[in-house]
Amino acid sequence: MRLLNPSLSGNERGELEQFSNWVLAIGDGTVPAERKGEEREASWVTIPDDLLIHTDGDKIVALVSEVYPNLLENYKVSEYLASRAIVCPNNQTVDEINEYIVSMLPGDSVDYLSCDTISKSSEHIPDFDVLYPTEFLNSIDASNFPCHRIVLKKGVIVMLLRNLNQSMGLCNGTRLLVLELGQRLLKCMVLTGANIGEEVFIPRIALNTTYVKWPFTLQRRQFPVRICYAMTINKSQGQTLSKVGLYLKKPVFTHGQLYVAVSRCTSRSGLKILIENDDGSCGSQTRNVVYTEVLDAANAASA
Repeated sequence: MRLLNPSLSGNERGELEQFSNWVLAIGDGTVPAERKGEEREASWVTIPDDLLIHTDGDKIVALVSEVYPNLLENYKVSEYLASRAIVCPNNQTVDEINEYIVSMLPGDSVDYLSCDTISKSSEHIPDFDVLYPTEFLNSIDASNFPCHRIVLKKGVIVMLLRNLNQSMGLCNGTRLLVLELGQRLLKCMVLTGANIGEEVFIPRIALNTTYVKWPFTLQRRQFPVRICYAMTINKSQGQTLSKVGLYLKKPVFTHGQLYVAVSRCTSRSGLKILIENDDGSCGSQTRNVVYTEVLDAANAASA
């Protein structure tokens, strides 16, 4: 769709078309790949050098400097914040990056701790409180679920994890700028969607996990948000950004993840990738997981 823009010059159109073809090749699994070790299929692709970040120092510092230049001068500028993000395959890496960025920002931080209980809808088992004490419930960090401890400052950006009010643009995935920190409410400004610039209030709410690993349903009363300077690749789906940093501390692990990550960016110049090898050095190869049989079946169904 961006190629149809009539205002593009010939050079811009050519660069954009080349980038879009590379992104589609990543998604289709047609980019030349190598086999490593005893792998049955070739899945390791080489990333073009102009997209890579190389550093001998701290990886997170280098990545943040590339994606969020002059952050301290722009940390409350909505256009600056809404147009960029760092994406990673897993929550652990995301949390490390977000903690580092929040520590950089001026102002006092406020800790918000959740109230965790076992939902009454769970099957009653004797000695539940002994088997699953509060400390254990606090340690659970489920996917698409707020953490037990959220550390916020004025000027931090967060992502909403639940649909609160669709008419006001408060939907799952909406990014918000925190303006004021209350005990039971957060005053925020909407950064994305149809209601950009509007001020809203986010309350603490009770959320239930849908995680089936445990024989109970966790009920957590907490603000339904996560800090989102960095986000997981899965959570970034639907985002369109002009500056994207992809941090592959570990390779992607499911079908289409690499494609989703590189396709968040609107241009080649806005995409930067940092690949960390097992020995801690920066590399140029990463895994691209594509189940071609899934794509073949989808194409056959649509034919």
